[in-house]
Amino acid sequence: MGALPKRKVSTVRRGNRRSHQALKKVNLVPCPNCHKLRLPHHICPHCGYYRGVEVMEVAKEK
Repeated sequence: MGALPKRKVSTVRRGNRRSHQALKKVNLVPCPNCHKLRLPHHICPHCGYYRGVEVMEVAKEK
């Protein structure tokens, strides 16, 4: 038989322990080229530009 807790863990103590597990909101910034939202410091998935330079070609939707 393994170790068992001596006392019940209160809801406040349990909540404080889990307080760092919450999901954080994603920070999106507008692309200076196409003005659609993208992740900062990433290539824009809509136009393929990064810091004013076309890094990759994006297939056009028909």
